Amino acid sequence: LTGAKHGLLLIPSPFHYGAFISNPSLMDNESLSDLKDHYQPSKMNISYVKDYPSIKLIIDTITSKIEFVTRQRPDLAELRKQEPHMFSVIPNKFLPNSKNPCWYEEYRGNTTTDPYATNSYALYSKRFRIIFDYLRKVFWNHLYHFQDKHYRLRCLPHFYIIGQPKCGTTDLYDRLRLHPDVRFSAIKEPHWWTRKRFGIIRLRDGFHERYPVEDYLDLFDLAAHQIQGVLQSEGVRERGKTNNIIIGEASASTMWDNNAWIFFYDNSSEGEPPFLIQDFLHAFQPNAKLIIMLRDPVERLYSDYLYFASANKSVEDFHEKVAESLQLFENCVLDSSLRACVYNNTLNNAMPVRLQVGLYVVYLLDWLTVFDKDQILVLRLEDHASSVKYTMHMVFQFLELGPLSEKQEALITKSPASNTRRPEDRSLGPMLPTTKAILKDFYRPFNTKLAQVLFDDAFLWKRT
Repeated sequence: LTGAKHGLLLIPSPFHYGAFISNPSLMDNESLSDLKDHYQPSKMNISYVKDYPSIKLIIDTITSKIEFVTRQRPDLAELRKQEPHMFSVIPNKFLPNSKNPCWYEEYRGNTTTDPYATNSYALYSKRFRIIFDYLRKVFWNHLYHFQDKHYRLRCLPHFYIIGQPKCGTTDLYDRLRLHPDVRFSAIKEPHWWTRKRFGIIRLRDGFHERYPVEDYLDLFDLAAHQIQGVLQSEGVRERGKTNNIIIGEASASTMWDNNAWIFFYDNSSEGEPPFLIQDFLHAFQPNAKLIIMLRDPVERLYSDYLYFASANKSVEDFHEKVAESLQLFENCVLDSSLRACVYNNTLNNAMPVRLQVGLYVVYLLDWLTVFDKDQILVLRLEDHASSVKYTMHMVFQFLELGPLSEKQEALITKSPASNTRRPEDRSLGPMLPTTKAILKDFYRPFNTKLAQVLFDDAFLWKRT
C-alpha cells in the first residue's frame, strides 16, 4: 500500500542500517514451542549497549505522549451508508433453531449454473480450487426446495479468533477444529474483514477488485451443509432441538489491521479512522464471540521478525530495525494521537518491524467500545504452552461446547504443537539483551494498561 500523508514519516533515521525485505505471504502464522528458544544465554555486544541511552530518550518521548482516549462509535446509519451491499446480503435475524448464525437465501440459478464461477478466493489461488470443485459437485444436493423455489443455507461464524500474529493462534485453531461440534472456514485465514473486502490480495501488489461478502460466505458452505443436515434431521424438526454445530474463523489480522481505511473512508478525525472492522462485525453479529491469544510483545516482535524477514537475519539486524521503527513511531506521536499512529498505514509500512502489533491494549479498548467484555476471551500463549488442557477448557467453556469423552479430549490436548519455529531461525538464538531492554521499556506502559483493563497482572509479563 502506498499513499503517504505525512512527509515527516519518511525522514531517514540515524539508526537505519539496511533494507528490510518482507515476506509477501499474508498468513500471520504463530508458534507455540519456540518459547523455550528465548531462554538461552546470549553474548553481550558492547557496540549496541551504547545505543541504549539515545533510544531511551525516544521511548521517554513516546511514553509522555501516550493517552488512551475512548473513540466515538459510529451509528448504524453511517455504517449502512459505507457498506450498502453488505447490509443487503446479511439479514438482521438468524434461524432460531441454530446456535450458529445462519439463514436461508433464495438461489436463482439452475443445475447448469456454477455458483462459484466468480468467487475471488477460487480465482486468485490454485490452492483453493480443489475445495470449490468439491462444493460445485455437491451444491445442488444441498439446496432446500420450497414452493417451486430453491434456497441455500448461508452462515457466518459464531466465533472469531481475531489475534494476534505469532501468538499461538494456529495451534489454538488446529486443536479447536478437532472438537466434534466445531467447524471452520474452508480457508484458515480468509483475511476478509481486514484486507480482501478492500481488494488487497498481497500487500506489495496494491489493490485489486474488492471481494464481495458473498465470496466470504462461500467459505462457510462446507460447514453450512453439515448444519443443514442437522436442521433437517427428524430430531430437530419434530422435537424442537437446536443445531449445536458452530463455525469459527481464524484470521489473526482481524484485531489490529485497519490499514486500508484511509483509502476508502472519508471524514477522518485528526487522522483517526472513522470506522473500524469491529463496527461492521458488531452491526451484523452483536452476539459474536471473540478469542484473542497474546504473548509477551517483546518476544512476539522477535518471532515476527524471524518469520517475515527473508534475508540477512541476525540479532544485530533486528536491533537496528527496532531502533529505526521506534524513531518513526516517535515522529508520529509528536504530531498525532496514539490511535492515529497505530492505524497509520504510511507509518506501519515504513517501520521495518511491526512494533504496533504488540500494542495490544490500544486494539482491545477499541473492540470494547462495541463488544461487551464477556464476549471476549483473552488468553496468553505462555499459559497455553505450560498447560494446553487448561486453556482449551477455558475455550470450551467460553464457547459453551458440549462435554467430550476422554479419548476426544486427549486427541485435542495431547497432539504436538503446531507451527513451531524453523530450524534456521532457532540457530540465531535470542535477541541481544540491549534490544530486549529497549523493547521492555517501550511496551511497559501499554502492558500496564492492559493488565488494568483485564484485572490480571500476568499481562505485565514480568517473568519473561
